[in-house]
Amino acid sequence: MYPFIAGTAAPNTSQGYTSDDSRFCGPGTLDETLVKGKIVFCDYTTYIEGPVEAGAVGVVVQSGRCKDYAFTYGLPLSNLSLNDGRNPDVTAPGVDILAAWSEAVPLTDTEDDIRIVPYNIISGTSMSCPHATGAAAYVESFHPTWSPAAIKSALMTTAFPMSSENNLEAKFAYCAGHINPAQAAQPGLVYDAGEIDYVKFLCGQGYTPKQLKLIITESNFTCSEETNGTVWDLNYPSFTLSTSPGNSITRVFCRTVMNVGSPVSTYKAVVNAPPGLIIQVQPSVLSFRSLGPKLTFVVTVGAEIGNSMISGSLIWDDGVHQVRSPIVAYASLVE
Repeated sequence: MYPFIAGTAAPNTSQGYTSDDSRFCGPGTLDETLVKGKIVFCDYTTYIEGPVEAGAVGVVVQSGRCKDYAFTYGLPLSNLSLNDGRNPDVTAPGVDILAAWSEAVPLTDTEDDIRIVPYNIISGTSMSCPHATGAAAYVESFHPTWSPAAIKSALMTTAFPMSSENNLEAKFAYCAGHINPAQAAQPGLVYDAGEIDYVKFLCGQGYTPKQLKLIITESNFTCSEETNGTVWDLNYPSFTLSTSPGNSITRVFCRTVMNVGSPVSTYKAVVNAPPGLIIQVQPSVLSFRSLGPKLTFVVTVGAEIGNSMISGSLIWDDGVHQVRSPIVAYASLVE
């Protein structure tokens, strides 16, 4: 865990720079005594040398510009837009994991460390990601025709619930919960999404035809009013909405689920809505007579948000499967 500092809070005043300069983290604009050993937040920058010279351990860049190329930086870096939404996903084992270790490098980054080992105990997302990947491969072994979206849905809706008492960021810390691969192989229902769903999502985010050509195979595709989707239009197995602190908000989500559980089954909507959150589901009962059919439902979420977040859930329950989706309403500090 590293401390976080904004570039605007660390101008190199000894060289005559102000916060108007250091916000972009250009070379020489950051005060090394303030930035060293910290993650620095920068407005749009191409000057990674600035944080490197100042001794930063990581960079978060705020940028609304879409890049159509990949690039390697000298530090761990995340490029975020003010329009980037936060959505619950899943967690996976990533603490104290015994993993293979290259014998071409020492056990630690210390220069005088001469220990060479074939295995090491490591923690972090580099350990968590292989577990999530393995779980996805496990689900795919049972359902080789499922799309990536369907597999992800299975992992999310069957995850073990986690408690906000041990996670101050609640859903934004543990997401939909901790993966349960065995249960994910038999999720009951899945929220699927295809190429056109993501294209509509990208259109709604303002992608140009030129940018779309770099992503999709249909080179002549153009966005229109019919294809401009919003973040909440995507058939995703979670629901997120936000507004400024102290305000109320209501949003309508349309979702479609496919029956992959029992051929003849009836699912009833079970809503968990704490104070400040109103959740309505129509229809509240989904009945299937075979495998494969899809049914659509509408979730209306109303929230009175203070200065943080409130969260609930929607569970489709047929007595055998419990298909759970998190619902999060949070106060956004960005207008």
